[in-house]
Parts: sequence; C-alpha cells; structure tokens
Amino acid sequence: MRLLLFFLLAFQLTYAHKGTLSGIVKETDTDKPLPGATLLIQGKYAVSNDFGQFVFRDLESGASDLVVSAIGYHTQKVLVELIEDENTNLTLHLQRSNVSLEEIKINSVSPHKLNLISHLDIQVRPIQNSQEILRFVPGLLMGQHAGGGKAEQIFLRGFDIDHGTDILLSADGMPVNMVSHAHGQGYADLHFLIPELIESVSFQKGMYHADKGNFSTAGWVDFKTKNVLDRNIFKAEVGQFNTYRGLGALNILKKENQSAYMAGEYQYSDAYFDAPQKFNRYNFLSKYHVHWKNTSFNLSASTFGSTWNHSGQIPERAVASGMIGFFGAIDPTEGGETHRTNVNLQTSTLTSNHHIFKNQVYYTHYDFLLYSNFTFFLENPEFGDQIKQKENRNLFGYNGSYHIPHGKGEFSAGLNYRQDLTKDSELSNTHNKTQVLNAIMLGDIREANLGIYVDETFDLNAQWKLNLGLRYDYFFNRYLDHLDKGGKTSAGILLPKVNVYYSPTSTLQFYFNSGKGFHSNDTRVAVPQNGKEVLPAAYGTDLGVNAKLAPRLFVNAAYWNLWLDQEFVYVGDAGIVEPSGKTWRQGLDLSLRYELGKNLFLDTDLNWTRPRALEEEDHYIPLAPIFTSMGGLTYKRKEGLNGSLRYRYVADRPANEDNSIIAKGYFINDLQINYTKPSYQIGLSIQNLFDQRWKETQFNTLSRLRDEAEPVEEIHFTPGTPFSAKLSFSLFF
Repeated sequence: MRLLLFFLLAFQLTYAHKGTLSGIVKETDTDKPLPGATLLIQGKYAVSNDFGQFVFRDLESGASDLVVSAIGYHTQKVLVELIEDENTNLTLHLQRSNVSLEEIKINSVSPHKLNLISHLDIQVRPIQNSQEILRFVPGLLMGQHAGGGKAEQIFLRGFDIDHGTDILLSADGMPVNMVSHAHGQGYADLHFLIPELIESVSFQKGMYHADKGNFSTAGWVDFKTKNVLDRNIFKAEVGQFNTYRGLGALNILKKENQSAYMAGEYQYSDAYFDAPQKFNRYNFLSKYHVHWKNTSFNLSASTFGSTWNHSGQIPERAVASGMIGFFGAIDPTEGGETHRTNVNLQTSTLTSNHHIFKNQVYYTHYDFLLYSNFTFFLENPEFGDQIKQKENRNLFGYNGSYHIPHGKGEFSAGLNYRQDLTKDSELSNTHNKTQVLNAIMLGDIREANLGIYVDETFDLNAQWKLNLGLRYDYFFNRYLDHLDKGGKTSAGILLPKVNVYYSPTSTLQFYFNSGKGFHSNDTRVAVPQNGKEVLPAAYGTDLGVNAKLAPRLFVNAAYWNLWLDQEFVYVGDAGIVEPSGKTWRQGLDLSLRYELGKNLFLDTDLNWTRPRALEEEDHYIPLAPIFTSMGGLTYKRKEGLNGSLRYRYVADRPANEDNSIIAKGYFINDLQINYTKPSYQIGLSIQNLFDQRWKETQFNTLSRLRDEAEPVEEIHFTPGTPFSAKLSFSLFF
C-alpha cells in the first residue's frame, strides 16, 4: 500500500501545475486564419492547422514567452500567464513582412508538411506566365518548343517528363495533368492561372505522400490561388517583339468573414521567330470565400483561351546551310488553340473534437487543337508530314479527406475520384491546317480513377517522427474506336509509403523517405494490350538532411534513387506509346539559401543525376538531364528598389540511346527590377540578359527536307529567346 501511495504521489507531482494553451493565428491585414505558423513555448513546438488553430498541453504554470513565426511575416513574442489545470486561449495576429531565413524553423512537429514558394518570391523573380513558376522548384527546368500557348516540356530528377508524364500538377486541388491526352499522357498546361493571383505553391520531389497518386513519380506541385486580394490592381505590360499584356483584379466584396473578387488578363505577342507567332491569350477568374469559426467555403469559376502559330523544331542542317535562319521555320503553318473552363467548390469543417473534414468537387471543360510537323517530308514527299491532334474533354471529380489529430500525432484518410470523358480524340495527317489527308486515330475515351488512402503520423518522442501511408488506386479504361474495334480494361495498384524524421537539435534534421508510385498508360494503348502495363510501378527513396548552419543559412541535401518497372515514350506523330523497359535513376540534390545581409538573398540548387535504361546496351536515356543548376541573387524590400538576377544551367546530355548525338547545354541569365510604392510599381523584366544564342529544347529526329533524297537523323531544336525586355506598370488601390 505504501508503494502504491508513493507512485500516486509521484504521479501527482509529475503532472501537477500543468496548463493548456490554445488559440488561433490570423493575418493582420485580412483577419483571415493563418495555417502553417510555427509556435514555440517552453521548448515545445506546434504548427497552426488549416483554421489557424493550435494547442499546447502539459505546460508548466506561470509566465512563459510564446514565439510565433511564419515565413513572410514579422515574428511575434507574447508573454503568456499559464494557470494550472486551466486552458489559456489567445488570438494572435501576424503582420506581413519581407522574408527572413531566420523564420525557417527546423523541428519534429510537421516535417512531412510542404515545401512552400511564397507570393513574395513570385513577385520579385522574373516570370512570363504561371507555368514558369515551376522553375522555383529546386532542380526543375522547363523548355518551350511549340509556341507560347502549348504546355512547356519539363525536366526533373533525370526525367525528360515531356509535358507531365512523371510530375503531378494541381491548382487549388483540381488536376492539371490530362490522362490519355491528344498530345501525350499527362499533358499539363498551367497557363489558365494568372501569376499575380497565386498565393503560394507547395511541392515535394518523390512519391512519398499517400494523398498523391498518378504521375507523382518524380514529384508533385500544387498551386493555391488567393482567397482575398490584398489590394486591387491594374497592370499594363509592353515588351519587344510586339508584346502586350493587360491585367485587372478587383475585390467586389471584402468583409470580416467573406470576400469575393474578379480578375482578367489579355496578352498578345508576335514573339522572336521569323514567322510571327500571333499569340493571343485571355484569362478570367472569379472567386468567393467565406469562413466562420469552424467552416471555410471557397467557390471559384474561371475560363481561359489561347491561339497561336509556331515554328516547331527545326533541323540543324537547315540552319547551317542557310536555308533558314536560327529563328526560322520549315513548316510555318504549325500552330494551335486551347480552351479550359473550371468550376471548383472546396469546403473545410472543423468538428467539435478538432477533427478536420475537407470536401471538394470540380468540373472542367477542355478543348485542344494542335498542328505539328516533326519529320517534314519523310512520310509524304508531296504534302508533307503535318499532323493534327485534337480533343474535346469533360472532366469532373471529388476529393475528400478526414484528419484526426491525437496525442501522439495525426491520422488521415481520404478518397479521390476522377472521371475523364473525351469526344472524337483525333490524330490525323493534314496539309496546311486546312486539308485532312487521312485519320490515324479517332475515338472516344472513358477513363475513371478511384483512389483511397490512409496516413498515420506518430510522434515517437521529441526528436523522432514516423509517417506511414497506404494508398490504393483503381482505373477503369474504355476506348470507343471510330476506326476499328475498341474495348475496355481495368487495373489496380497498392502504394505503401514509409517516412522517418529525426531532429536531434533545433537546427538539424535527418530524414528517410520511401514509397511506391506509378504513372498510368494511355487508354488507347492500355485497351489493345488487354490491360498489360496499364499501371507500371515506381519505387523511390530519399536520404537527406535539413540544416540551419547559421541563423540565416539553410541547406538541404539529399541522395535519392528511383526505379521504374516500365518507362513510356510517346510518339506523337504515330499516336502510340512505346515501352522502353526498366529504368533506374540515382542522384544528389543540394539546395542552399543564404541571407547575405538585410533584404539580400542568395540561392542556388545543384542537381546531379545518373539515369540508366537497364534493358539498353549502352544504358543511356535520351534527353535525360545529367547536371543542372539554378539560382541567383534577390533583393527584397516592401518599398523602393527590388530585384532578382537569376541563372539556369543545363549540361550537355545524350540525345539518343548510344550517346553518339549530344543535346548541347546552356547557361542563361534573367533579370527582374521593380520600383515599388504603396500605390504603384514599375517593373523591368529581361530574359536572356547577355543575349546568348541557345537551344531551348532539342530532339534527335529522323527527317527529310523537300529536296533531300535520303532522310537525316540529327538534332532538331527550338531556339531559345534572345535578349527580350518588357516594361510593366502596376497601380494598387
């Protein structure tokens, strides 16, 4: 009995005088909840949830300092008087500020959360459209090769991702990648977003999150648009090559708990090619947001359209012989148009026991038409090899998740459903965009994807955290072939995830990420194969470290490897997807962020990759990047001069399977300078500051020019932009 009384007394002494602290973090300017803020008290960390809420338990009673910080906000220190056996509730407000690397916190509370690109980065760095914001992801490079209206080609972690085969892109939770697309599997066009309306971009390299499914083998990126405008804006831009752009964004409702705005942009450019591009684009977005204490609601609608001509990829021999100039064209009738309309509804509810229930439904109508000529007169010496790729698509879906925080971590479960319906997806041979010579493929696609997942995060102790996830995806594919017999098939895949984090100090964190992912195959290929190789698996691991080597110096380094059971190569002019066998990639990523002085930042990313095609004799993967680097200097202030000088480098890489043909690398600099006042901003953007002559995208292609007796295999390229300057004026009110 005495022993029992001793333990009861010890238990009481251990847990006596404990208090609880809870509350909400908000933005000062908008009074909106601020998720992702880091809070520190008595050596314990917490992170605010989607509603800006936080809670600390088992705190020592008495006076303690609470430190609240978030990237892009002034850090706040509050003296809190904690009362034993009682809950102290606070409402905290953070004021926006310039980014400081001192605000980056390394802790074990939420290491599996997102890497973020802030709106402040987007404002200062030179970008021409929303797609270029992808370059902010460390190690990700892009190239345009068919006019400004076409989605850019993407490179990441030793992948030539084409237009999105191995990177999952989403915008406000809506899918951007198009399955079984007329121009290639996973085609991802982000041009329907207006750059000035992007609040933040979250990303991760690798397939380690259970809520991410198809296409996320190399990584994923999610764009989030603003719920409320900080201020109204009118913007005008004028640049070289007959380039113009106008933007307007207006709050039409701005109250304490609700807001609504409308925005639109129009852009025109002839671009730098010898044949004028006559590029037109329009974008409109309206968004309504309301939040109560325990519920938030977002409804948005947008529409986008673009038309353009382009010069395509040109052969090196045509330029060398003087047949065309460096910015010339073999087939100047190439071009396209595309349209996308979206309706998106998102809700988030905080239950009485602090569970979070999220729901989203969305609908997209999408049109695409593209005329291309890759081989010129190889197949048809009389009319040429121009092809037409066309589709009309309806896409709708649902995303739902339920999050349960508990004393030792958080449990989540979710469901994703997506349905794609296309009408008359077409591949045809054409002449001068006016005459259809013959149809190669024509049919309707019905593709459904159901994904379910569970995810559990365990706080093993103050230093160790374990994340376990399990996802299952099921696909149903049906092809209604108008030229031949169609069919249907189905397949499923199970995807486990294991992630471990160790944070021995407040400035150091080690992590091990591992998981299984996949990229789906085109319905038009999967159906004839009776379901074979519909969902080839991918396996990846990351072993890395995050370190604050100094208060204003942040470093991330990782060794990674990635295995694919089957890699696909899309052959657009034949309408087929060719399997290229098993591949294995390994690499090293190094990212450094250093605050050199007040408002002056240095960043650099170094990415080395060793990509290997395991079933090829020489093991080379055509166009897979070997070494890339990006970075620059950025000067940020709320008022006055701001600017960023950027660089991007791509080393030489193999263009074919035996490395006998080389895709040449490049080193390019861009510059952005802004002069900012509370009511206006003047900006100067320069692409290719030192006017380098470079090849933005390159392909090894077998082609024949009109007067050639035999075809020639060599590099075909799209020239990169020469020196290109653009002035902008923005009015805020």
